[in-house]
Amino acid sequence: MFRATLTTMTDAMINKSPDGKYKAVLHETAAFLADYASLLSGCGATCIRIEKNIRRMADAFGVAFDISIMPSHIYVSVWNKDSADSDVAFRKTADCGINFNLNALLSRLSWEIADNHLDLATSVERFDRISETGPTGKWEVLLLTSLANASFCRLFGGDLVAMLMVFVSTLAGYRLKQMMLEDKRDVRLTFLCASFFSAAISAGGHIFAIGTTPETALGTSVLYLIPGVSYINAVSDMIYRHYLCAFSRLMDAAVLTACLSAGLCAGMFILGIKWF
Repeated sequence: MFRATLTTMTDAMINKSPDGKYKAVLHETAAFLADYASLLSGCGATCIRIEKNIRRMADAFGVAFDISIMPSHIYVSVWNKDSADSDVAFRKTADCGINFNLNALLSRLSWEIADNHLDLATSVERFDRISETGPTGKWEVLLLTSLANASFCRLFGGDLVAMLMVFVSTLAGYRLKQMMLEDKRDVRLTFLCASFFSAAISAGGHIFAIGTTPETALGTSVLYLIPGVSYINAVSDMIYRHYLCAFSRLMDAAVLTACLSAGLCAGMFILGIKWF
C-alpha cells in the first residue's frame, strides 16, 4: 500500500536553514505526487490522464512539475517557480491490478484539491483513505463476468444452449484465474490455464452435439481473457507520444493474447476438434 506520510521537522532543523521548511514542503509534495501517480498508473490509467491529474494538483499547490512515466516506474520533480529549490521523487508503479473504482476516486481527489484548494496534509490524508479501497468483491466480479461473456455469445449469434455453456465455462475459467492470481502464479501461465479450462468445457457442445451453435460457444468462451484495457491504453499512449509505455502495454497485451490463444488451441487439439 502506498502512503505519502508527512515528514516531521524539528525547530532545530528548520533554524539551520532559512529555506529548510519550504524545502521540506517541496519534498513532501514531490513524494505525494509520485505516490499518487504510481497508484493511478497501477490501477489502469493512461499516461495522459496521469499527467493531467498531476498538473491539476501541482497548480493547486503552487509548484511547477515535470513527470516521466516509464513502463514500471514514475519520476516526479517539483520546483518553486520563483527560486532554484527543487526535489525529485521516484516510485515503482503500484501492483494493484486494474481497478476502475480506484481510478475514479483518485481522479475525483485531484479535482477536489484543485477546486477546494486543499492543503498538502489534507490531501495526503484523503489519499491514504482512498489507497485502502479494496477491489470489487470477487464473487460479484465472477458472476458479472460470466453473464457478460454469455452475452457476447448471444451477440455473435449463439443460441441459449451455447450461452449456458459459455456461462459455465467462463465461471470455471475465471474462478481458476482468480485462484492462480491469489496464489501469485505467473500471469501468462494463468491466462493459458484459464483459457484451456474454459475451452475444454465449452467444447462439450461439439463432442456431444449439444445445441445448434457449438462453434460460437467455443469461440466466445475465452473472450473474457482479452486484455482490452491494455490495448486501449497502448493506443492512447501512442497518440500522446508516450511511446515506451505504449510499446510496453502493447507487448504485454499481445503476449497475454498469445497465451490465451495457445490455451484455446491446446483444448481443441486434446479433445480432437478439427480446426476447419
